[in-house]
Amino acid sequence: MSLFRLDASIMPATSTSTELADVLEAEWSATRPGEPVVRRHLGTDPLPADAWTLAATGRFTPESGRTPAQRDALALAADLTAELTDADAVLLAVPLYNFGVSQHFKTWVDLIIAGAGPAANGLLKNKPAALVTVRGGGYGPGTPREGWDHSTPYLRRILSDMWQADLTVIERELTLAATNPAMESLKDLAAQRHTEALDAARHAGRALAAK
Repeated sequence: MSLFRLDASIMPATSTSTELADVLEAEWSATRPGEPVVRRHLGTDPLPADAWTLAATGRFTPESGRTPAQRDALALAADLTAELTDADAVLLAVPLYNFGVSQHFKTWVDLIIAGAGPAANGLLKNKPAALVTVRGGGYGPGTPREGWDHSTPYLRRILSDMWQADLTVIERELTLAATNPAMESLKDLAAQRHTEALDAARHAGRALAAK
């Protein structure tokens, strides 16, 4: 059984999504020792910004009329799709950036959809998957920025509704409370959220390996 892990943090050395994904992966590997983990890091090794445009236009261009750049983009899309679908389980660590997903992650999703074509619907049907997502502030009901998180609903829509993965979501909020003086009063709550997220990651890692 193989695990595909995708990270999207632009600051991997201090990333809170990486921390949770590491915990989840460790639990998965402890349950399935020796099983392969395939990794891709979009933050440190981003995909070409124009790859999706080239793949999308190339898909609707007859083979004989495609440019070399379109062929390369379609080959990249096919490789990314295979990397995802060949795995038996999936782990995605995707932080909230500026109220949405990063351009790096969006490019990856768009290339997967371009590479899969009509098969993108149900691409991960019933495949066990875990999404780790983190937010610097608070976005829950009653907070000043309730409804500003446009990342998590999008991620659920793609992973669960479109790709139809058997999805577990691990979330952590208030990650900036320890370093932002304006959030000083939220430090205790942030620490509680951290502990809860670590526990959820451990449980999800064991559950992912058991499916």
